[in-house]
Amino acid sequence: MADLLHFPPPPPLAAADLRQEVRDFLRETIGDRQARDRALSWTGHDKAFSRKLGERGWIAMTWPKKYGGHERSALERYVVMEEMLAAGAPVAAHWIADRQSGPLILKDGSEAQRQAILPRIAAGECFFCIGMSEPDSGSDLAAVRTRAVEVEGGFRINGTKLWTSGAHYSHYMILLCRTDGGVEARHAGMSQFLVDLTTPGITIRPIVDMTGAHHFNEVSFEDVFLPADAIIGKRGDGWNQVMSELAFERSGPERFLSSFELLDQLVRVLSRSPDGQAAGAIGRIVARVMTLRRMSQSVAGMLQRGENPMLQASIVKDLGASFEQQIPEIARQLVDVEPDEGSAKDFAAVMAITLLNAPAWSLRGGTREILRGIIARGLGLR
Repeated sequence: MADLLHFPPPPPLAAADLRQEVRDFLRETIGDRQARDRALSWTGHDKAFSRKLGERGWIAMTWPKKYGGHERSALERYVVMEEMLAAGAPVAAHWIADRQSGPLILKDGSEAQRQAILPRIAAGECFFCIGMSEPDSGSDLAAVRTRAVEVEGGFRINGTKLWTSGAHYSHYMILLCRTDGGVEARHAGMSQFLVDLTTPGITIRPIVDMTGAHHFNEVSFEDVFLPADAIIGKRGDGWNQVMSELAFERSGPERFLSSFELLDQLVRVLSRSPDGQAAGAIGRIVARVMTLRRMSQSVAGMLQRGENPMLQASIVKDLGASFEQQIPEIARQLVDVEPDEGSAKDFAAVMAITLLNAPAWSLRGGTREILRGIIARGLGLR
């Protein structure tokens, strides 16, 4: 069990020049970005900004050059991601494609899919959404009911996907659905498809969250025809593929930096009238940030070596989400300010935005209960 719990020490991040280059770029391009916008972290959407990152070579950093990539290390990519998130950069447009959809296509897609899609992602001009969650399924991904029935020349898709972030501005979806067997088959008989969202029969409906923002969508498929070459990887191997994909989704610094702007604002406020209680609280917070950062960097190192960090990524995501959600509560105890999204004061506005968004952080990418089940199985406890 000790080996399973081991996080390999991360390689030294010998990328000081790259880190400074990214900081200079961010200062120039979004230096005047308001605190309330920075607080949106990696849900901020700006197509023009994504194209600029593509031009700088900061998307698809680890991919082969023949697909538009730059053959840099996973740790260099980590540096860029970390700086973007800490600065509250609007990375949402390209985020999913760069983080997981592109790597999935690179690993399991056909050569034709790689040639057609990956260079466009690398350029910051092709955006993806994730077709996993469904109505009435909660966090039980194995309860997927959307079905692909084989017909002449391809497949006919019927079903609905829910909580699909960014579907309204995405070009493609990676769709998980059943091609063989029924729901009782659980992990068997699932496949993944590359879906052009302009295909007839697809309807995208907005879901507005409690903050009034439109990130989520309901995506319905009604007799949608997909050609046979739209399937990704092997038919029936969708479950194994999606589990591998989720390791990319759950391990990055976005899993503990979502409330970083509030932490930054908190330190600014407390530094004006420091006391022992405040210093102790900030010290504990920073210690946790550094621990999560080291663990997350270790997962990046595992990915660099071609290892499967499913267990370690789940631990990072679970601990990171818990930490992120505690920041606004700690801030409320230390600073007597009423949260107000419309306030002219940065701290009050960022506090309100963070409080409203924080409940979702232990849901997205897998609920706390699901993650702890994965961790327990990985440790042989169930």
